[in-house]
Amino acid sequence: MANAKRAFITGISGQDGSYLSELLLDKGYEVAGFVRRNAALDFGNANEIKDEVKIYYGDLHSPESIALALLDFKPDEIYNMASLSSPLGSFKDKVGTIIVTGIGALHVFERAKQIVPQARIYQASTSEMFGAPKQVPQNEDTPFAPANPYAAAKEFAHRMAVIARHDKQQPQFISCGILFNHESPRRGLNFVTRKITAAVACIKNGKREGIPLNEIGELIVQNGKLKLGDLEAKRDWGYAADYVELMWKMLQADQADDFVAATGETHTVGEFAKEAFAVVGLNSEDYVEVDQHFVPPVQTGPLCGDASKAKRVLDWEPKTKFKDLVKIMVHADLAKFS
Repeated sequence: MANAKRAFITGISGQDGSYLSELLLDKGYEVAGFVRRNAALDFGNANEIKDEVKIYYGDLHSPESIALALLDFKPDEIYNMASLSSPLGSFKDKVGTIIVTGIGALHVFERAKQIVPQARIYQASTSEMFGAPKQVPQNEDTPFAPANPYAAAKEFAHRMAVIARHDKQQPQFISCGILFNHESPRRGLNFVTRKITAAVACIKNGKREGIPLNEIGELIVQNGKLKLGDLEAKRDWGYAADYVELMWKMLQADQADDFVAATGETHTVGEFAKEAFAVVGLNSEDYVEVDQHFVPPVQTGPLCGDASKAKRVLDWEPKTKFKDLVKIMVHADLAKFS
């Protein structure tokens, strides 16, 4: 397709990157993406589409690898999704998080400015940047107050995107999506929602072998129990497949801007667990234990987003309700961990 738009996605093998790839392929785009050099032949969530996209090996901390990919592919749109994305894990690797998630984004912006200056860029920002906000719900004007290294790195990338957008000499079209928690069966097992649904599946199916590990290297289910951190932590949980549509819409707009993506509802970790166990007819109180290993040193939230700007300007709103999201994830894991 000679006239097809070209989109380059960093983090193409992640949850968001894979859903976005599928959306763009359906729209007739030519799609390429970054996979880490150490990923070998494992393309993660992009395994199903690896023959439909062009894969480049590289890392955000290597500006040379970014430059080579952009020189070869010459994209019209760039979606920067790659990061070290665990808020809890970022406390253990502060420097790595800043280099990849923060400075890595700047490498993308700078190499794009040099090689494909007309390319439109999407930067994946995060609700974690709000920290423990006094304003509920949060919107695009709510002050940032990061409470973990991941959020601090994301705020740096966000600020650099805004600076590049307003550069009077060579402005770049960079839009930032301030996405609240968005989940799916493709979510990594180091995220609490997926840890819950995988555990529910293992417990319901009576699985004794092949039980996945949690973020500290232990079996997710031990002695029939699931260990979680703060059950009262409140989050605004949406469905990742809904949110990638907003990413695309942001780059079709007349002007670059920031947009919140959220459902406007909050639910606690405990509520998520209760709903997930209820899908299979079990009571979460019989299976969940609190473990301080999974409580972050600095708490964030309550995080609840106001996506009215996205609705007003881009005609976007989430389609999937909380209970439906939980059911989608539980049923997928029941099949996976059978």
